[in-house]
Amino acid sequence: MLEKIIKIIEPINGVLYYPILVILLLVIGLYFTFRTKFLQVRLFKESINVVKEKPEEEGAVSSFQALMVSTASRVGSGNIVGISTAICLGGYGSVFWMWIVALIGGASAFIESTLAQIYKKRDENNKSYGGPAYYIEQGLKSRKLGIIFAISLILTYAVGFNMLASFNLQTSFMTYDFYDPKKTPFIIGLVLASITAICIFGGGDRIVKFTSTIVPFMGVIYILVAIIMIIVNISYMPSVFSKIFRDAFNFRAIFAGLASSSMMYGIKRGLYSNEAGIGSAPNAAASANVSHPVKQGLVQMLSVFIDTILICSATAFMCLSSGINPSEALSGAPYVQESLSTLLGNFGNYFISFSLALFTFTTLIGNLFYVDSNLSYIHKKTPSKTFMTVFRIFAVIVILLGAMSEVKLAWDISDLLMGIMALINLPSILILSKKSIDCLKDYEKQKKEGKNPVFVAKNIEIDDKLDYWN
Repeated sequence: MLEKIIKIIEPINGVLYYPILVILLLVIGLYFTFRTKFLQVRLFKESINVVKEKPEEEGAVSSFQALMVSTASRVGSGNIVGISTAICLGGYGSVFWMWIVALIGGASAFIESTLAQIYKKRDENNKSYGGPAYYIEQGLKSRKLGIIFAISLILTYAVGFNMLASFNLQTSFMTYDFYDPKKTPFIIGLVLASITAICIFGGGDRIVKFTSTIVPFMGVIYILVAIIMIIVNISYMPSVFSKIFRDAFNFRAIFAGLASSSMMYGIKRGLYSNEAGIGSAPNAAASANVSHPVKQGLVQMLSVFIDTILICSATAFMCLSSGINPSEALSGAPYVQESLSTLLGNFGNYFISFSLALFTFTTLIGNLFYVDSNLSYIHKKTPSKTFMTVFRIFAVIVILLGAMSEVKLAWDISDLLMGIMALINLPSILILSKKSIDCLKDYEKQKKEGKNPVFVAKNIEIDDKLDYWN
């Protein structure tokens, strides 16, 4: 049965990612990069300054907290297992294509998150919310497309990504003597599902507070260990960079087997990790209280940098500097663990399992934060307590089942659902991008005048009736 499902999904993913999504991601990302005059580089320092700002209203979600929620979802098992899988199956060159997706994707992340701020809604408690479904409905005048997007996001995050995150965590325990393929995945899935249940039944505010506390801590520790690993094995680094660039531009090998090439694995796993352009982060971006939409666009651009250029690269260099050659047999957590064990011995296995547990847990919580927002969109209000209880029980069961799933099926389902989201969101933000670009011009004009930019919709000729910015 599972083999039949894989045989159906594989060819769909093949066409979906090449030529469709590869072209969309790169062409639209490059278009945004040129239209914003390379803001990923030009306004990088400004994005750091914006993160430090506090919200004007007491108790409102800050830029930093919104950044942590989106980073919590971005920074997950994909940063460890996804990158390891890309290297083991796609080769050294996949790291380069992962960087390209991140650099170009930073502009896409800016556009989509700025749009989410422009079209954000106000709830009965005077807090803001929104995301792609909302800017698709109001900006493109299509609630049907907004609902289709919302459904695809719910399936992607509550089912595809959460199953995969749970599965990836349990693979890190395969190196231990106590691992029993019949029992251990179930036990790990049960523990993870139980802890997640305790958190998600506590409400959204607890999600924001928890993620804003733990994400910076786990990210910094992980990067520090990677830096130590690189310093110890510094003699390997020239060879590592040489192999990355040589493999990345080996177009004969790439086009001979495109589906399994470094380019395709780098793009898929890079996109899975940083999520730039697929329409997830705008759900968190819309919740921030800022004086100008561009501020949160810059913050989400920074989140892509943190996720891919810092944490994914940390995993890649940690592995590639170890001297252990990547192989299909080591694909996933085992490659990272075996690489780190050359420096830390058995403690390396424990460290990766612990890091992966933290990364996975924050991913699950961040994902379900996005799901709640889109369930509210479909219902036109917060769903009833009974509905949310039933749905959250379902989401917890999915996490349990994910730990016991098969690797190929888990990745294929996630790739398919993620691809559908991107296929809806990318053309939508392309059509609406002029509003974000005009918004950027307004922001920079006010900055040049020495002001703290404050946005008024009519200044860039937005005539839509908005909940904010009037």
